[in-house]
Amino acid sequence: MKLKVLWVGKSRDPWVKEAVDEYAGRIRRYMPLDLVDIRDEKGAEAEEMRRRECERLEKQIPPNATLILLDERGEQMDSPALAAFIGKQRDAGIGELVFVVGGAYGFSEEFRRRGKLLALSRLTFTHQMVRPFLLEQIYRAFTILNGEPYHH
Repeated sequence: MKLKVLWVGKSRDPWVKEAVDEYAGRIRRYMPLDLVDIRDEKGAEAEEMRRRECERLEKQIPPNATLILLDERGEQMDSPALAAFIGKQRDAGIGELVFVVGGAYGFSEEFRRRGKLLALSRLTFTHQMVRPFLLEQIYRAFTILNGEPYHH
């Protein structure tokens, strides 16, 4: 299985880039990982921005991938449950697991229906902060799956 993480916009803050690089490197010890920045939309109404960004996201999703959309209305999991979910996908022979972080206005309703919705928290975080948080949780999931002491 391969992992792909798509997010709208670029990682601008140096601390975000450093954290993303750190956890991406850790994840790559377990599985191939591709991080893809999708150009964010500017100067349009919110619905049009969502539509255009989702069109760009759609082009990066392989046909048979399992799609996980980070959405504040999504299911909340603890770390062991996320690990179990990722392990189940891996063991089922899924070719690619794709996590997606939307833009400032989220996803279009049509796009939201395409994947499993996952909420990292009911708290609101900036789209920049979500990037290292998500990657840390994916890394933590792999340490759980491998019985390593990182998660105790």
